Amino acid sequence: MKKKIMVAMVVFMFFGVGFIYGRGSAEEALERKLDVFLETLSLVKNHYVVKKLDDTKLVYGSIRGMLDSLDDPYTRFMEPKAYKEMAIRLSGEYSGIGIYIGMRDKQLTVISPIEGTPGYSAGLKSKDKIIKIDGKSTKDMALDEAVSHIRGRRGSKVTLTIVRGKNKEKDIAIKRDKIAIKAVSSKIIAPEIGYIKLNTFENRSAAEEMKKALNEIRYNGAKGLILDVRGNGGGLLDNAIEIGSMFIPSGAIVQTVDREGMREVKYSTGQILWAGPMVLLINEASASASEILAGALRDNNIATLVGERSFGKASVQSVRKLEDNSALLLTIAKYLTPNGEDISKHGISPEVEVKISTEEAEAIFINQEKDNDHQLDKALALVKGMLNGR
Repeated sequence: MKKKIMVAMVVFMFFGVGFIYGRGSAEEALERKLDVFLETLSLVKNHYVVKKLDDTKLVYGSIRGMLDSLDDPYTRFMEPKAYKEMAIRLSGEYSGIGIYIGMRDKQLTVISPIEGTPGYSAGLKSKDKIIKIDGKSTKDMALDEAVSHIRGRRGSKVTLTIVRGKNKEKDIAIKRDKIAIKAVSSKIIAPEIGYIKLNTFENRSAAEEMKKALNEIRYNGAKGLILDVRGNGGGLLDNAIEIGSMFIPSGAIVQTVDREGMREVKYSTGQILWAGPMVLLINEASASASEILAGALRDNNIATLVGERSFGKASVQSVRKLEDNSALLLTIAKYLTPNGEDISKHGISPEVEVKISTEEAEAIFINQEKDNDHQLDKALALVKGMLNGR
């Protein structure tokens, strides 16, 4: 009886829209389709060969099917467990293998491994396609479900079956570990030149860590700066704005455009911590907030971009918690650079392109052979030139 009442309430809620706002043709068409859905649900519940069905599974599956029809890999449904895990991840510490994943061409794909984590050490690379997790196919697997399968107890193992380029399938067994992401690391790499590696915008402490790093390299005599967001899969928009404001005295950092075509501009707060010569390193694994920062620094003539074209993920997600503690990550807008460039699917092109081979990338990002980093060498030469020309 209670279930019938709940269904009736849902139907009334949807039908109520038509009564309140007027029964336009669009509302009536939607109501007819909802009738079809409820009719189908009733037939499945009452006549399917398996009598005892999981109502939650039916509802969640229906939601995922609806979202899949949007053809947007970043709009997704998260079950309560996955939503809780996301909140834990934002604290900067969890157990897993340490990779950013997303959907590309409807295939679960590595955006980037996080430096110093098991996934990084195992040799996972940006654009690796994950086709199985512990032997289970990822075809039609929701992103949050994939995350749940990959994460797990510290010390346990997970096997990812990947395809890299045109190569054959390859199984990679990875031992899970505690993932404590340090957002920022810094050092002086040459006289008067500081280097800062920004690993993630996901950590809530990223902006504070960046402030500390900038103050430290200035204290140690840095007059020029190389900021490295290679392999940085992005994170929180607020971090991108706050960090961008440390370099941009005034002006726009990013624009957002919503479904109505309305634009909102996010401006620098002007809390400058660096005003010297600067180069930003990017690559194909620089995504989301990394691309926002890159576009802002380029369009405001703050930094020269060096490296390779970025990933091309520039959509705005709003996290909406639902009443059963599940959540909807809904794309509500897209990002544009301050000059109005849409970087979705295209990425940002560096002003100075320095391509590296797969072997060189492995040496730099997996084996930590920094002496063979031609992108960093080019950035260093540019900053030295800027300092000599001052």
